[in-house]
Amino acid sequence: MRTLALFFAVALVLPSLAGAAQTRSSRPNVVLVLMDNYGYGEPGVYGGGILRGAATPNIDAIARDGLRLTNYNVESECTPSRAALLTGRYAVRTRLRKGGPPRGIWYGLTGWEVTIAEQLSAAGYATGIFGKWHLGDEPGRFPTDQGFDEWYGIPNSSDVAYWPDSDLFQPDSHPLARPEHVMSSTRGSAPQSLAVYDRKQRRLIDREITDRALEFMRRNARVGKPFFAYVPYTQTHDPVEPHPDFAGRTGNGVFADVLAQSDAYVGELLDEIDELGLARDTIFIFTSDNGNDFVENSFGFSGPWRGSMYTPYEGSLRVPFIIRWPGRVPAGRVSNEIVHQIDVFPTLAAMAGTGVPTDRKLDGLDQSAFFAGSTERSPRESIVIYVNNALYGAKWRNWKMLTKQIASDDQTIQTLNFPSIYNLVVDPKEQDPVRTATFNTWSAIPLDQVIQDHLSSLADDPGSPDSQKN
Repeated sequence: MRTLALFFAVALVLPSLAGAAQTRSSRPNVVLVLMDNYGYGEPGVYGGGILRGAATPNIDAIARDGLRLTNYNVESECTPSRAALLTGRYAVRTRLRKGGPPRGIWYGLTGWEVTIAEQLSAAGYATGIFGKWHLGDEPGRFPTDQGFDEWYGIPNSSDVAYWPDSDLFQPDSHPLARPEHVMSSTRGSAPQSLAVYDRKQRRLIDREITDRALEFMRRNARVGKPFFAYVPYTQTHDPVEPHPDFAGRTGNGVFADVLAQSDAYVGELLDEIDELGLARDTIFIFTSDNGNDFVENSFGFSGPWRGSMYTPYEGSLRVPFIIRWPGRVPAGRVSNEIVHQIDVFPTLAAMAGTGVPTDRKLDGLDQSAFFAGSTERSPRESIVIYVNNALYGAKWRNWKMLTKQIASDDQTIQTLNFPSIYNLVVDPKEQDPVRTATFNTWSAIPLDQVIQDHLSSLADDPGSPDSQKN
């Protein structure tokens, strides 16, 4: 009788478990890890790893099990990059005034923008951000005002961690010149200020971010709810300082220690997904917001590319991008096809079956078929290049044209009388524009067309209806 009872009990349970698994697979979980000022050349699979004093076995394993891009492009600095990633739109659009050009000062998102978190939340996802926001720090402009159910992290940048520990800091100098705090909030509630974000807390924050993200995944896995865990780590932004558990670990200095630390934390996220039995139901992305820090002695590495963040060069624009989704994204694939961070929104929306906003211009393209290996070609063959609100040029296939450049001595902008043209396969360091342009003036025609098409799209864009107040 006990055997018969057990049989009926199992028979009753199995359909419900199968239904839960089916629901999970139709709405894949998403874990999006975004590093901060983490250059192209840091992970082992991008030529770094042991070359940089710290092996990256966990990040390398994502590439072994998924797709690695060598021509993934981003905006040139933190805030525009995060805006573009989350909205699927070139960041300049969120600063468009209705009927006018972009604002001169660039900070944050207008409330009118729709983020991938809002899109996934509307489709029934639990949404959490654990880490750096840097898209607004006033009421109405925090992560939990833009589609996230919960947030733990910092509102702005890690360099603010210097302030409380500096004997030259004058806290009464201006209302905005105030020490940053670690913050926490849930949707519908005002954010709470927690510990002061000083040098001590700076060493601890990525450990805390990881712990919160792990708990979020466990909690939602228990109830079978699909989740979007956005994990924007604070490393390797200046000041680069490891957690006490990793200080001195590599023997190759603090930067290598932080590289080892970051790889270990990514490994914890991957292990948790595996232990929860969600590997085949989870899209895992590892990437960065922009190239390595431009601060002198930051020790970041852009691999084979010229330049760092805040420039229009490849060391600013190309960063690691690896995606794993077992059974859906073929393992071990590498591609040099052009992809831009604005493509992440429509691609994740397609993979999750949520659709995208139709009441605004989306610059991003759906890369889901390309990522799945259904085609070897990306639907994208061009991008435009901004530094702040200034348009610097464009990329088209292997070609690049810059109409402005950054002076190497003082970071000032130089407008070029004749555009610089590079073939990035022949001249990856962008060192010989004259020779390239002399024999390939034809390439200026499609490159200029990319710029003109973009400018026309801005002219047709009415801009955010609330951009005047936000």
